[in-house]
Amino acid sequence: MATRDLKIPSQRHPEKAKRPDNAQPKKPAWIRVKAPVGEGYKDTHKIMREHKLTTVCEEAGCPNVGECWNQGHATMMIMGEVCTRACTFCNIATGKPPEDLDVFEPGRVAGAVKKLGLNHVVITSVDRDDIEDGGAEHFAQTIRAIRRQSPGTTIEILTPDFIRCDPKVLEVVVEARPDVFNHNLETVPGLYPEVRPGARYFHSLRLLQRVKELDPTMFTKSGIMVGLGEDRQSVMQVMEDMRAADIDFLTIGQYLQPTPKHHRIDRFVTPEEFAAYEKAAFGKGFLMVSATPLTRSSYHAGDDFAKLREARLAKMGHA
Repeated sequence: MATRDLKIPSQRHPEKAKRPDNAQPKKPAWIRVKAPVGEGYKDTHKIMREHKLTTVCEEAGCPNVGECWNQGHATMMIMGEVCTRACTFCNIATGKPPEDLDVFEPGRVAGAVKKLGLNHVVITSVDRDDIEDGGAEHFAQTIRAIRRQSPGTTIEILTPDFIRCDPKVLEVVVEARPDVFNHNLETVPGLYPEVRPGARYFHSLRLLQRVKELDPTMFTKSGIMVGLGEDRQSVMQVMEDMRAADIDFLTIGQYLQPTPKHHRIDRFVTPEEFAAYEKAAFGKGFLMVSATPLTRSSYHAGDDFAKLREARLAKMGHA
């Protein structure tokens, strides 16, 4: 069988190839971003290529890649570039991963973090349902490798749901002591069958709750997209569910449709609605909230982590 060319949409997303096209509406003025330029962007790109690393910034087509890379910030994606899930919103290549985990990858990630001089780094991954522990040990090794080379760098991880694994694999990740444990719920429960068919809403919620049970001092974080067809009431319910699981940090961003074969955009949520969501979330007790059209899990993650720590200290001071 010939090697897949992941630059070709039908080979990148074979499960979407026969889906009918969904029109991609024109983006409103508040959602447009500048094309990636600048020396910082070029330097970050060069370091990623030198260390043979994959970034979710590129693979998922993040709209903030120009701004973040220009500042030397990149979200590194471990465990390959092919995901075993087929979420209808996501632009990461799907299918059976062609390779085993790369044992040298944690060291290369740590080397890139050191070279970029990052104060805060975000590490995410594809889903690897083909591996017994879902990649939990690989996450732990990556965290430890970064700690060895850059002991002053704070580490945020954005993990899969480990839904097909022994529940104990979560302990492996938590014991490696990331500073922030993020796992995105992505959308409201009623949309899971069509948006995240391989995942389960309450499993993802319970995963985050268990992190807090294993280590009450660890910051937890989760996010959803809006514009997929949810209503305000269902978003408010997700906030309530997250707070019941003691999640500290909530992100809400606009869903942007990568190709006509992906899930349709229901609507563009206005900046005013995002501001209302942010206000409501703070009112429900989140320590940190980022709710804007261009918010993504790792957008401004370093600055937000500093605010998160300050918010916890302030809360403890008032206790």
